Amino acid sequence: MSWAIIFQRKKAISDALSNAKKFEQKFWSGIDLSKLYSEISSRSGQSKGIEALFTAGFKEFARHKKNTFQSAGIVMEGTHRSMRVALSREVEKLESSLSFLATVGSISPYIGLFGTVWGIMNAFIALGEVKQATLQMVAPGIAEALIATAMGLFAAIPAVIAYNRFANKVEKLETHYINFMEEFANILHRQAATQIEAQANVSA
Repeated sequence: MSWAIIFQRKKAISDALSNAKKFEQKFWSGIDLSKLYSEISSRSGQSKGIEALFTAGFKEFARHKKNTFQSAGIVMEGTHRSMRVALSREVEKLESSLSFLATVGSISPYIGLFGTVWGIMNAFIALGEVKQATLQMVAPGIAEALIATAMGLFAAIPAVIAYNRFANKVEKLETHYINFMEEFANILHRQAATQIEAQANVSA
């Protein structure tokens, strides 16, 4: 089960990183943000990853922008809050099942050791019931008992390596998302300030 989760998490995190790079290339290509939002919204299925941050922020920004009496600070406060909620959800998805890998990595060796102790104990109990003990009688039971330790390590070692690797990648992705969120917020803030200034000039 831990091996299945390792491959599943590897694909999910790799896809998230690849989608983030593709989206940012399009985002910084100079495309109109309204057009980009319409493209993402028209797709079937819910946006995910960095696209989810963009859609959440732009949707909230557009909603606040309709109210001409709001200042740029109020508009950006709501936009930022919406993007932070989206960020929390996306990071939670990326971290899914990582706690299970951590548990497997810490507990499996002890379960394997328990199986080994139990097997060796049974082997010696059986040995005590015979008059003449030989290595040939004990060896198969002890070998079977040691398999439990090997199985525990076979589950634990990859789980620990995968957990550390994935946790590091998720942390980097989260930082990447936060950086994009701040850069996107700056762009929206400039747009909001320009619009409010233009409305003030018209009113004057």
